Amino acid sequence: MLDKNSCRSPNRVHRERGPCSDLRVDLVARFTLQLLAAWVVMTMTHEIGHLVGGWCGGAKLTNVDLVPWRLPYSLHNPDPMPRLTLWGSPILGVLLPLTVAALTRHRVAWFIADFCLIANGAYLALAWITGDRYLDTSRMLDAGISPFAIVAYCAVTISIGYVRFRADCIDVLKA
Repeated sequence: MLDKNSCRSPNRVHRERGPCSDLRVDLVARFTLQLLAAWVVMTMTHEIGHLVGGWCGGAKLTNVDLVPWRLPYSLHNPDPMPRLTLWGSPILGVLLPLTVAALTRHRVAWFIADFCLIANGAYLALAWITGDRYLDTSRMLDAGISPFAIVAYCAVTISIGYVRFRADCIDVLKA
């Protein structure tokens, strides 16, 4: 019976085709599929946050695109409460996956939730660096959201997300 430790033996030649290389292919395939699922969940929950925030704030939805093979977006006009519409995405984009993971207690759900945690913070941080006026951070600043609130959100989600998601990746790839 082949176990994962026998594939790590220094006497094993990893270039040859066999049970160990098949195990590695399976691990990489599983990791890739989980990463793809995490990306889709992150983009969808993030955008759903905009939709829910806009709806709660009385915004009129003028256009929406939620197809998973390109970046989703939603446009609201007029938007009487843009702060609510804009904060809805990073908040629900993290809370929805974390809630599902906490309820299901499944390893893959935690992998996805932790990815969403780091990705939402990283998105706001990188959007700020690029300064693109169509991305959330520039729009948040234009709406009067405090830069300190954005920095605090990014610091918390990126730092906790990094630690948790790194552990998830190690767990998946060592399985």
